[in-house]
Amino acid sequence: MAAKRARKKPGSTKIVEDTVFDSENTWVVCSGVLQRRQGRPTKAKPLFLAVGEKLPFESLRDVKADLKERKIPTTGVYIAHDSMGVPRYIGRGNIFGRLALRKKKYELELIYFSFYVVSEKVHEREIETLLIRSSSAQLLFNERKKRTSIDTGNIRDYEAGTVFYERQRRRGRKRAKT
Repeated sequence: MAAKRARKKPGSTKIVEDTVFDSENTWVVCSGVLQRRQGRPTKAKPLFLAVGEKLPFESLRDVKADLKERKIPTTGVYIAHDSMGVPRYIGRGNIFGRLALRKKKYELELIYFSFYVVSEKVHEREIETLLIRSSSAQLLFNERKKRTSIDTGNIRDYEAGTVFYERQRRRGRKRAKT
């Protein structure tokens, strides 16, 4: 008989506080807070102040209002998804203004949005770069940072002080194969 393994519980407890949006047909968007479980002391501050993943675009205005009411900044990294949940646009800056513009321009293509309000603004560019490079084949936009070939991106897209390893082409005359 195989021994049963205990499932590890996540490091936080989900506390749902309020309903922010209710479409009456399909989706309800709730807000809340993740609380640290007992016995898990704080060692570092969280990377994100707020997150929302694959929320319906109809809830954009309500989510923005809830963040403002909580006095949480509305700048950060955002993603616009199509009906299958595939990322089609990734950016950073004014989350809700930029997402509203994208939805207006690509009204039929974009159905969901995700956002990440980063606690240290200095890391927004790195998170945006990582997201773009990891899903670049599906993106419709973001041509500057998108990499669909084996070419590398610009290492300077990351913050100063970061240790890096970079693949480079060998310079000079190519050696003949023997």
